Amino acid sequence: MASVGAFEAKTHLAALLDKVEAGEEVIITRHGRPVAKLSPIDGGKDIASAKAAASTLTTLRHSIAAKDQTPFAMAELDEYRLEGRR
Repeated sequence: MASVGAFEAKTHLAALLDKVEAGEEVIITRHGRPVAKLSPIDGGKDIASAKAAASTLTTLRHSIAAKDQTPFAMAELDEYRLEGRR
């Protein structure tokens, strides 16, 4: 977690927002005393959603393997994904 003074925060706000978008929290201080915290709005929800999706994909992969079905090749999946964008 980064800590910056109020003047530096004002001067480098765009860079601080980039850090926050990347998931980092930033503490803003005034005369060395913490007064504010910048943090991502939905950081926890995004991580939880990603973990749930990964779990679902793992379950699907095991289900396909148990049925002796051949999983799709990555190139084939890319082709299907791009097909919807044409």
